[in-house]
Amino acid sequence: MDHVAGRPVEPRVLDAMLAYMKSSYGNPSSLHVFGQEAKKAVEEARAKVAGLINAEKKESIIFTSGATESNNLAIKGVANRNKDRGTRILTSSVEHMSVVNPCKFLTTKGFEVVFLIVDKYGFLNLETLQKELTAKTVLVSIVYANGEIGTIEPIKEISKIVHAENAYLHVDATAAAGQIPIDVRNEGIDLLTVSSNDMYGPRGIGALYVKEGVRLEPLLHGGGQERGLRSGTENVAAIVGFGKAAEIAKEEMQAESSRLTKLRDRFIEGLLKPIPYSFLNGHPTTRLPDNVSVRYSFIEGESMLLSLDMAGVYASSGSACTAKTLEPSHVLLAMGLKHEEAHGSLMFTLGRYNTEDDVDYAASLMPNIVKRLRGMSPLTPKELRL
Repeated sequence: MDHVAGRPVEPRVLDAMLAYMKSSYGNPSSLHVFGQEAKKAVEEARAKVAGLINAEKKESIIFTSGATESNNLAIKGVANRNKDRGTRILTSSVEHMSVVNPCKFLTTKGFEVVFLIVDKYGFLNLETLQKELTAKTVLVSIVYANGEIGTIEPIKEISKIVHAENAYLHVDATAAAGQIPIDVRNEGIDLLTVSSNDMYGPRGIGALYVKEGVRLEPLLHGGGQERGLRSGTENVAAIVGFGKAAEIAKEEMQAESSRLTKLRDRFIEGLLKPIPYSFLNGHPTTRLPDNVSVRYSFIEGESMLLSLDMAGVYASSGSACTAKTLEPSHVLLAMGLKHEEAHGSLMFTLGRYNTEDDVDYAASLMPNIVKRLRGMSPLTPKELRL
């Protein structure tokens, strides 16, 4: 139940990859038949990823090593290439660290970065966005749906505001792509980050959608692969797997999202109803189908995680990318939670193979876990110790 940290590779994806890990190992840049076979496979995968998000053409897709590289390429690439247009960047206060840290890095290079406030559900404050946009704003980077709390942002509305001031809009769709429909043309998105592993594809491969006419400065310089924006020999097997994962997601998304939404809501009720002082993080309905983020007062998430782990349930207390720190989630703090409230959070992310029995079992463990931990906590009110 920690799928946001890493999903298993879908068997159909693995089957598609195997030939390119065994016999078809040509380099797509080679002119001979062996190389051209590999190139054809890469381009077919590119078309499948483009189709998932309704990109104008397959060439709009640039393959990278993953979401972190895609976010870095989008943010640094636009900022550095368009510095003459402006040096102001806007982003939200609930972004993934692969957006936060590139933005902070750019402040050392002469850029001004503004982290925009969100409400108690994690929704971007559109009035603040409008207010902070100036003629010097070159880029706005907003997450499509937050992987920690599940809240889905109103991207189409955000796009209209951003483009009215002639800025570019980058959207990190790592947690959303493959779960909910995304249409870059209809929603007015200039750059979009997508991750393979987050849709049951292999790790170490991602993509950046770049709308025609958007100019980037590359991070990597070399042989000029990926339209010169991402040099390096293509990882053909992983790209093929990514393409297959995107194809499956497009075909099965509606049915799977509907199934997961019912499972999610059943799980939320089971986790909150029997336990006093328990709360849902994020919006109750405008949220990702797989995300169940809750918090329990007076105790810490890490202790709950260990108790669940011993019972065979694997969850998280926040983003796996920030798990090495002891600080509470910056996402939860940005939503207005106190440090002690944020520390009591627990995050489950459901997947393709989870069932009603799984969520019922996990929910059944929580009353005793919470009661035991509250009994040891000095923060617990006297009436809850009885």
